[in-house]
Amino acid sequence: MVIKKVDLYEYFGVERKAGVQGYLDLYLHESTEGAPNRVRPAMLVLAGGGYGFVSKREQEPIALRYMVEGFNAFALHYSVSPVTFPAQLIEACMAMCYVRENAKKLCIMPDKICAVGFSAGGHLCASLSNMYNFKEVIDVLGENRAKLARPDASILSYPVITAKEPTHIGSFLNLTNANENLYQRLSVENQVTIDTPPAFIWATFNDGCVPCENSFAYAMAMKKVGVPFELHIFEDGVHGISLATKEVSTEGNEQAIDRPELNVWVNLSVTWLKNRGFILKNKGE
Repeated sequence: MVIKKVDLYEYFGVERKAGVQGYLDLYLHESTEGAPNRVRPAMLVLAGGGYGFVSKREQEPIALRYMVEGFNAFALHYSVSPVTFPAQLIEACMAMCYVRENAKKLCIMPDKICAVGFSAGGHLCASLSNMYNFKEVIDVLGENRAKLARPDASILSYPVITAKEPTHIGSFLNLTNANENLYQRLSVENQVTIDTPPAFIWATFNDGCVPCENSFAYAMAMKKVGVPFELHIFEDGVHGISLATKEVSTEGNEQAIDRPELNVWVNLSVTWLKNRGFILKNKGE
């Protein structure tokens, strides 16, 4: 495995303002004996943290898990409060654009790039899927590059979607510095169109932090315009369970996090992606 870090601001020649992040970790398979010409699907990982921090529990463990399934994976360290919108969206678009522009070098298929997001990272993932053509993005990346930022599919894990109650209003407070004038525009269900990529969405019924109504809002918006999705609501599970294994549990919370019956979401998402052609191939296939 090859692990590298890319400074996205440097790569795109964009001025780095004080306090911003915008670094991308690359988790790449090395060529194996007898199979030097393999190309892979890609997974961009957007961890949660309420736009106040970026959770490591939803970052590298997720990247490595999808690597097991044949993906090359990329984990974004995006900016958080007090840095506000549009920095996070621009950084996510830069990450996706970087991966697609360098598909040949990264040994990935340029039309099989998925993004997975958790909680507030789920909001960022859904934003990336619908707001890549926002003026704020085009002003930085240009129209042609902005088009490259649209994921080919998305996986939304207990996502924050809307500023409407019930929701996790803290994510919107951090993202906008409590600018309520932005709430409707950044409520992603309002931005869904026929061009929104297909989504795999999952949450838990009794999530006490991000209500599952957020997942319903995104799914219903997709249904309204005819974009396919798969939705799973598990009955029991705390917020922020990530892979639902002991590895990603926190001290004193092992029993709540280590839930093998919820870990099935990963396999379900992989099957969903494979049915859409996100599979390991040899060049030329």
